[in-house]
Amino acid sequence: MKYRRLGKTGLEVSEIGFGTIPILKGNVPVLPDYYDLEEEEALAVMEHAFRLGCNLYDTAIVPEYGDAELKLGKFAARVGREKLIISDKARFFGGNEMYQAVLTSCENLGTSADLYFVHQVDGDHEEEVFRPGGALDALTELKAEGRIRYAGIASHYYDILFRGARDSRVDVLQGSGNLLERGMLDRMREEPLFREKGILINKVCAAGILTDFFPVRTLLHTVLSCPVSCALIGLGTPGQVDAAMGRYAGDGPESVPSFDEVLSVLERDYEPIPCDRCQRCRCPYGTEIHTVFRQYQYYFLGKEYWALKKLDLGIEQSAELCRKCGEMPCMEMCPRGIRIPEMMERVRRLVKEHR
Repeated sequence: MKYRRLGKTGLEVSEIGFGTIPILKGNVPVLPDYYDLEEEEALAVMEHAFRLGCNLYDTAIVPEYGDAELKLGKFAARVGREKLIISDKARFFGGNEMYQAVLTSCENLGTSADLYFVHQVDGDHEEEVFRPGGALDALTELKAEGRIRYAGIASHYYDILFRGARDSRVDVLQGSGNLLERGMLDRMREEPLFREKGILINKVCAAGILTDFFPVRTLLHTVLSCPVSCALIGLGTPGQVDAAMGRYAGDGPESVPSFDEVLSVLERDYEPIPCDRCQRCRCPYGTEIHTVFRQYQYYFLGKEYWALKKLDLGIEQSAELCRKCGEMPCMEMCPRGIRIPEMMERVRRLVKEHR
């Protein structure tokens, strides 16, 4: 295992971090129902990763990640708290709620977290998080009290992470990206401000769907070729740990497939939309074009039910507005020259055919 500096925190973290979603047990509405590890099974998987050099373990407050936070606390006590870096998070945006969430997490863990993130920050909650008295101020207060060591923002949106990169209260950032959805990673590579923060990247395997098309080693090297501190990957079995860490450890650098090469692999199964989710496009009507295109890709990559359910929430209206739009500023913003109205209609037809 190799290690990298986590921004200006002074911490050294393993290049591969342990994502705890697959070790949870419990009824978690936003997650699939096949995560069902008993406590000893979960502890054994985490210990296997620890023996291969993993020192960063990422979780979230109960019940968002089921009982994973509780299991991680027991694991930390077993191997020695000082040997681990615990990354935790909660989806609360107001200051009072976030403050109480951190106290709850400390109780669940039986210790304090090293990193604590405001989780899933989006445009609807951005101002609430960053304003005076918001969740970020609460984390700053908790940091001053010694209840956490470093404060962070976790988001799937580049603009929000960029705002976090400019904010002196933010020590660490957690974003998403992978070999297919690399647009945000490329933009972070180009912006020097991100080098001032510790950065964790999740969705390295796109919820596991890219491992059917590309080796785990290639997926990891793609993310680690960027100026990030740690690639988080969900691990639920010793075999998955070996695939991620055993085969990676000690390997030399590997070339990263170009975006066109990735598309050529996917073209063997379906006709992909050439969107890398750079998030530069802006729809006058508020449609998240890159998210629609992502769901389309995920439908063909093995997440049929989940993708269709998400798309059916508004694709008819979005496609209709796209047809009527006379300005089409999104096409001017798209660096890949995607004919967005045509692609939106393709997605609409897909949903209609399977409704």
